[in-house]
Formats: sequence, C-alpha cells, structure tokens
Amino acid sequence: MSPLTLIAIYFIVWWVTLFAVLPWGVRSQAESADVTPGTDPGAPMRPLLARKLLATTLVAALITGALVYLVASGMVSLDDFPMPFDTRPY
Repeated sequence: MSPLTLIAIYFIVWWVTLFAVLPWGVRSQAESADVTPGTDPGAPMRPLLARKLLATTLVAALITGALVYLVASGMVSLDDFPMPFDTRPY
C-alpha cells in the first residue's frame, strides 16, 4: 500500500470518526439551566473540541492501523467487495 493511499484512507476514517466523536459528553445550555440570552438553548455549554480532536485522531489511527493489518495479512482485499461497473465474468 502506497503512503498516499494510507494518507487518503486515514483522512476519510478521521472525518467519519470525527462525526461519531462530536456528540460525546455534550451538555446543552438547557440541560445545564444556564441559557445565554440570544443563543439557542440546544447549544453546547462546553464543546471540548481539543479533547474531541485528540480522541478522533487516536481512534482514527487505531481503525486505520486495523485496516492496514487486515489488508497486509491478506484477510481482506479489494476483490472481496463488489465494485461498480464490474466487467469480470461471473
């Protein structure tokens, strides 16, 4: 697997993981009973973005490492997945 392919896979996994990690530990202003005037009551009190970016980076690295291991060990290959416009005979 080329380094550019690894970077591309990590980038995609990182973004998907980010959207999975964003809701972790979020408390809205309404839940905290401290709504700032002029803001939405559902807005988070403290989003803790730095902590979530670190968690996203670590989780994405683990997922990407697992994918690389599966491909390198031969357990999974691209031939295992159906591809659009597959011209191989069945």
